Amino acid sequence: MRWIALIALASCSGSPSGATPDGPAGDAPEGLSDAPDACSTVVAYGDSWIHPDGHPGQTDTANGVVTWDGACVEAGANSYAVLSNGWRPYFTGHTCAIALDHPGCAVTSACTTRVSYGSTWIPAANHPATYDDVTGRVFWTGTCTASGADSVATLSNGWAPHFSGSGSCALGFRWEGCGGAYQNAVLPSGCADPGVTRDGDRYLMTCTSGGTADAFPIYESSDLTTWTLATHVFSSATKPAWATGDFWAPELHQVGSRWIAYFSARNTDGKLSIGAAYATDALGPYTALAQPLVHDANMGLIDASEFTDSGTPYLIWKEDGNAVGQPTPIHVQPLAADGLSLTGTRSTLITNDQSWEGAVTEGPFMVAHGGSYYLFYSGNSYANASYAIGVAKCSSVTGPCTKPAGPIVTSTATWVGPGHNSVVVGPGGDLYAVYHAWNAAHDARYPLVDQITWVNGWPALPGAPSTRSRPAP
Repeated sequence: MRWIALIALASCSGSPSGATPDGPAGDAPEGLSDAPDACSTVVAYGDSWIHPDGHPGQTDTANGVVTWDGACVEAGANSYAVLSNGWRPYFTGHTCAIALDHPGCAVTSACTTRVSYGSTWIPAANHPATYDDVTGRVFWTGTCTASGADSVATLSNGWAPHFSGSGSCALGFRWEGCGGAYQNAVLPSGCADPGVTRDGDRYLMTCTSGGTADAFPIYESSDLTTWTLATHVFSSATKPAWATGDFWAPELHQVGSRWIAYFSARNTDGKLSIGAAYATDALGPYTALAQPLVHDANMGLIDASEFTDSGTPYLIWKEDGNAVGQPTPIHVQPLAADGLSLTGTRSTLITNDQSWEGAVTEGPFMVAHGGSYYLFYSGNSYANASYAIGVAKCSSVTGPCTKPAGPIVTSTATWVGPGHNSVVVGPGGDLYAVYHAWNAAHDARYPLVDQITWVNGWPALPGAPSTRSRPAP
């Protein structure tokens, strides 16, 4: 069973999911099962769901196959959905969002989205149905934008349904066979500079750890949204002797037959340097090189990442020039086959040459798509709302690279300073960015997960950093 955090509570009566509109609040839905049959339906409600009394969770499990036609019935300022078993979950506003999954049932497992349109929808010509069915995941940020006297909602797949009147967007989202729903953040505690990798059917996430005794926690997940602490890259006894502190920005990469942990740490000469450690299993134990993998007596070096192209591994990293009033180029250089030493020639991919980047480009992560190479990176100060995620498009792993006019993910009122992302394929086959951002209280940086789409040959993260419920990866 999947649970997602509640961010919106309603002040209305709060009918339970199985009650009629006039039914008593707090009644358990009929058919709710603590011990489900072999075939059952997990119903995950979106963040605007009105919780019944005594129901802190965000899901219910019912016996058998439960369906929903996607219609969101308007009821004053709120709305509700009528499920096939009679349950009526209520939602604040005029948008319903429900994920249905059917473990143990003879039901197709392909992820689909039904987008249904409310009474104010302005239908397109020759579109008699009040809904559309789409293969895969489609979602909405919740922003209803003025379009003359009417309104428009822009969906993640680029659709822009129009609605009659101001602020009148009314939608329903049924995500079926997608693995449930989730909501950012995906960890209840901080995790700065998340490095995420896929190892078979599990995902591993490492985080900056500063000067703690055990360095670089490793979290484990099967779905990118629910994480459990598994171990650490280093214990206090296995840290390399050259690394005296500032254990930053780790990433785990499979290079050849071994796993390599690349990381940044403060060298005994006071310079930030890049280290490496190796293991036969992604969870370790890791053995660190006795000396830094990359060190410069005149410049700090941080934020190492690895990318393999045509069988050759490459190391990508940043010069910490902003610490000494200099530019911050991001370099790439081939690695030996075992990933533990540099070979070949160093190339510079990008530096901070756009106004939004301020004094910093950092946190590189490269992916290949459609015959091009895309370098995700972060720019400006990590400590405030100027921090953002950018991308450069490169003709090869060693460049040259070009940038669009600005960043692709910026701050919101809820999530401040988004940056330092990894990119990974989710369980359903879609591409996701995992990155950090400060919460509104600005007391920790939390890991966030948002889907990557492609628009005219460039990656986009629609509505990121997201705050509303979305279909699970």
